[in-house]
Amino acid sequence: MPRRQTRQIRPFRPFRLLPALLFSLLTAPAFAQAPTPAASTDPVPAAVEVRNLTTPTTCAEEDNVSFALSAPSIQRFRVEALHPAYIGKIRKDSSAPDFSGCNFGDTPHPTDPRHTFKPRKVRLYDGKDLAIVGITFDSFWRPQRVPVTVGGRKDGGFHLIQFFDKRKGAQGKVVETEVLVLYPSDGYWRAKPLPAAHLPDNAYGSSFLMGPVQQDLRPIVDIAHIDIDPRQRTIGLRFTAGGGAQVAIREISRTRTALDVAFNPPYRTQAPFAMLRSMYVTEDNADMSRVAWQDPAGKSGDATVAEVSTWQAGDIRFGRTVPSRHNTSAPDIRFSDFR
Repeated sequence: MPRRQTRQIRPFRPFRLLPALLFSLLTAPAFAQAPTPAASTDPVPAAVEVRNLTTPTTCAEEDNVSFALSAPSIQRFRVEALHPAYIGKIRKDSSAPDFSGCNFGDTPHPTDPRHTFKPRKVRLYDGKDLAIVGITFDSFWRPQRVPVTVGGRKDGGFHLIQFFDKRKGAQGKVVETEVLVLYPSDGYWRAKPLPAAHLPDNAYGSSFLMGPVQQDLRPIVDIAHIDIDPRQRTIGLRFTAGGGAQVAIREISRTRTALDVAFNPPYRTQAPFAMLRSMYVTEDNADMSRVAWQDPAGKSGDATVAEVSTWQAGDIRFGRTVPSRHNTSAPDIRFSDFR
């Protein structure tokens, strides 16, 4: 799918990622249905099945990388956005769109659905250390208008919800830094840590889905309602397919932005419970080019995007070891602590 550019605050344009094949892979059971276990207040560590659904592309503005995470039962897990290993070597960042290998430009793709809306921007919360902004674009590829409650205030219909870290900078001036975004209409998230000390800003790169992953031209999660408690830093999700999740913002620092995700009730459907979406053209032109993991026995593995297919893991990090000329500072995304 075409890339999302939150800095320019514009919607992105989905592309069709082999719909029939991807749909069959998303809906095919990865495990036999397991009996419902007794409730546990201290769930044991779990392993997940990781499936590589990536397709080739020459376009740096398409999300051709997809890794689906599935398990017979998941209660909670963690997602972290971490600086790439080479972050200290970056002297000049590059985050401008690159349409050189694409069959479309910086305009909506002619085959994309286009639903129109009245544009607006609302500051939904302004606290001492956190600000939340909701944005409705003039058009978006899905018609869904998701209700949103923020600190008891009801609103909705936003295509983008931005979360800003607030802290004092030079001369005591408060600096706002965007570290997390959610697209309510299709369920996509992006996260990044605070910029490294030697950089003024950093780019978003890979995105991810959390919840019942379905196929609608591309992978999506249908969200029925969002309830944000800014004081507790939690984001409650109710899914159209049933059930829900609570996403807690546990850390925002120059090291990581960390989210703890808890399903309620525990997730026991055959569809993936999470998915990593990204872009890979070549190793030096990618938002994600390698995957590192630990298997259930604790053995480590590392491979390029093209070298993996389906495997079991208890900890997975999607990232880069070679600086990319596209979104050079964009973070690695790690999934861990599956329970």
